[in-house]
Amino acid sequence: MGTFRSRITGWVTRWYLARAQRRGGLDLQKVLPDTALTALRRDVLDPVPELAEARRTEPVQKLALPFDVNVWLVSGYAEAKAVLGDGKSFSNDFSNLMSELGMAPSDDPGGLGFADPPAHTRLRKLLTPEFTMRRLSRLRPGIEQIVADRLDAIEEKARSGEPVDLVEEFALPIPSLVICELLGVPYSERDEFQHLAVARFDLFAGAGAAVGAISESLEYLLRVVKAQRDDPGDGLIGTIIREHGDDIDDRELAGLADGVLTGGFETTASMLSLGAFVLLRDRETFRRVREDDEAVRLFVEEALRYLSVVQVAFPRFAREDVEVGGVTIGKGDMVAVSLSGADRDEVLGEGMERFDARREPTQHLAFGYGAHRCVGAELARLELRAAYAALVRRFPDLTLAVDPGELEFRQTSIVFGVERLPVRLS
Repeated sequence: MGTFRSRITGWVTRWYLARAQRRGGLDLQKVLPDTALTALRRDVLDPVPELAEARRTEPVQKLALPFDVNVWLVSGYAEAKAVLGDGKSFSNDFSNLMSELGMAPSDDPGGLGFADPPAHTRLRKLLTPEFTMRRLSRLRPGIEQIVADRLDAIEEKARSGEPVDLVEEFALPIPSLVICELLGVPYSERDEFQHLAVARFDLFAGAGAAVGAISESLEYLLRVVKAQRDDPGDGLIGTIIREHGDDIDDRELAGLADGVLTGGFETTASMLSLGAFVLLRDRETFRRVREDDEAVRLFVEEALRYLSVVQVAFPRFAREDVEVGGVTIGKGDMVAVSLSGADRDEVLGEGMERFDARREPTQHLAFGYGAHRCVGAELARLELRAAYAALVRRFPDLTLAVDPGELEFRQTSIVFGVERLPVRLS
């Protein structure tokens, strides 16, 4: 088992790092004005000051773009909730985006994130029971074992005397292996499964590359679904097949599984690496998380809010003229909601621009809001709590192996992250 997981880890890491270095396709930094990229920029971990200024002065702001489409940036907390929670006035239908990009509707990946009611309502009812705490509790031992195995691997690698990259050895393998467990992907197919862990949110790759990655994922998952029709496994795919049979067709089920992969891999990997960086630069919080389970819970919630790694929600399209924050958004206009901006809004409390590990949990939007709120939120919390606590308890003398200024953070990426996080165990 250890050898197999090492092979998986090696594959996904090599693939991920190669993708992170890829700069082909459409370079949005050359095409779009700086103001259009404000919501995707950071100053280390913090959104750039221009985003806070936009939230303060114009929380619903029309972007100046060199295209024949009206795009609005929403950065205020109340305004963000108004858009995310209004499924009547705003559409998530993927065909809207395909139309704007000039691509075929046949490229629609399906799944919850790209569907409107009544299709969304029906599909979510099928998926939600699989993400209740009662169902997820069966994954807890497996998650803890995956984390323990990764810490063993880190300790083994550190014996060389060289720094260990927490992105490579910790943040990437944990969510990919947890998703394997959740979906019920057979061990014999988990090498191939890693191809599905494609970061579709790096805007440097261009829209065409993202759609191609979606197609690759669906083709593979369709094969998995068809195989499990004949012999359902114990994971999410097999369970839905046993409980709902032909009420859901193969493409719909593959789309749901693809959504689990899309929502649960890179986002959790980014949280694990960035949260570890927060701990490494705040030794008092590091100590408290190591010693107190309640401190772990508070740290995870504050890290989710403060980091908001999904910087912008999937775009909505106005079904009709609608007023948000005193501004009229026209029918057909695209709306981008800045989650990282909204989660720093002072309406959530004082000092929202600061990280405070003792802060009581807020009603942050890190998992979204409304009908499209992330169905896997509790699974993510399980992973983060288990991983952070185990990391600092196993390695109490963990330190960053480079100057923080040497770290490379992603630029203009919908999912924010750090490329490498070299550490020493002592």
